[in-house]
Amino acid sequence: MKFVDREKELDFLNREFKKKESSLIIIYGRRRIGKTALIKEFGKDKDMLYFLATEESELQNMITFRELAANNIDNDLLNYTSINKWDTFFDAIIRYKSKNKKIIVIDEFQYLCKSNPAFPSIFQKIWDEKLKDRNVMVILCGSLINMMESQTLNYNSPLYGRRTGQIKLKQIPYENYKEFWVRNMSERELIENYAITGGVPKYIESFKGNENIYEKIKKYIINNQSYLYEEPLFLLQHEVSEVGSYFSIIKSIMAGNRKLGNIATNLSVSPTNLSKYLQTLINLDILEREVPITEENQEKSKKGQYKVKDNFIGFWFQFIYPNKGFLEAGKESLVMKKIRNNFIDNNVSYVYENICREKMWTLNEKGKLKMTFDKLGRWWNGNQEIDIVGINSTGNEIIFGECKFYKEGKLMNETIFYDLLEKAKNVEWKKDCRKEMYILFSISGYSESLKKIAKQRKDLILA
Repeated sequence: MKFVDREKELDFLNREFKKKESSLIIIYGRRRIGKTALIKEFGKDKDMLYFLATEESELQNMITFRELAANNIDNDLLNYTSINKWDTFFDAIIRYKSKNKKIIVIDEFQYLCKSNPAFPSIFQKIWDEKLKDRNVMVILCGSLINMMESQTLNYNSPLYGRRTGQIKLKQIPYENYKEFWVRNMSERELIENYAITGGVPKYIESFKGNENIYEKIKKYIINNQSYLYEEPLFLLQHEVSEVGSYFSIIKSIMAGNRKLGNIATNLSVSPTNLSKYLQTLINLDILEREVPITEENQEKSKKGQYKVKDNFIGFWFQFIYPNKGFLEAGKESLVMKKIRNNFIDNNVSYVYENICREKMWTLNEKGKLKMTFDKLGRWWNGNQEIDIVGINSTGNEIIFGECKFYKEGKLMNETIFYDLLEKAKNVEWKKDCRKEMYILFSISGYSESLKKIAKQRKDLILA
């Protein structure tokens, strides 16, 4: 699969590699996000010992590591040693004379910690006594976010304070999404695919066929033999112990219960009992908490709302999880009908808003908005909502925007703009002295009357 994006991560790893002293880097992130691909891209022209830990016993992992180390340093004697101790293997590696800086990678590090809870302490001793003063780069990588944080980053971890850097790998941004595709796709097709796969490379790879979006959904998701059919279950059951509780929370949010109190009422639990679950889902990059962008104290605002951040999980809980009974009964055509009727309005349109906000940062960076902002998000108050609000927190500039992912053939007209003008009047931020701009995004284009208005007004941009 083509390697896309990750320039910042590669640049960071290469800077660490060029240092004359040792480096200990932690790389972590959700399953299928591309951690191993990043490591292999970084190490493709370097002397790298790559070890993938498994859920086997510690002894079996030791034997595999020993064999890899023996081959890497061309030491046949290491293969025949009867001693199975981690420090013995690392001794052999660092004694090997090499012209180049050596890279040692332990992928799925958390499995070693599961098979032997003392392994972080064992590795801490190896690092302190054998590696930290050598010209070596060590990368510890893992896909169980909670465990990687507790075993390598948290204050109570034996490895705390040893790392020289860390990367929490995120999804590929939409602006790089088209680079994955060999054939030319329209913007509409790209967004429809992105609304399901998000920026997860493995999901994108599964959707690489030439079928239309509904054929792909039928083939790769609602087919119970596809790995995506149960993907959220496998994703969560490796991270948390009460999968059912987390599923209930996500399902409630996707049903429209976005405030803490509403979620609690819907699930018949106390709001205080939800906090740890919500925070865990945020840490896993599944949820995010939104607050109107104009709120001064974002953390303490009582207007906070929760939404599903992950595109695939959002789609799955919107269309697959509630219809599992139909799918298990072989009623795929009924589920596909529901998807066809609701996919654009209830899924893609919301993803499009996120894409437009991402594009806003790019336009801002390139100076194409006639003003600048340093904070960007949504605004709402009662039943009114504005998709995009960007503010210059040190000045008086504010930009309002709306995004519409209409079905093919429907153009955005001037009504959307005039509605935006009215809603903007209700935003109190620096109301008496601010400078306003307006921006509109439409996947299907704009009516002639709206284009005419945009030509007449210097404060309106059709993106």
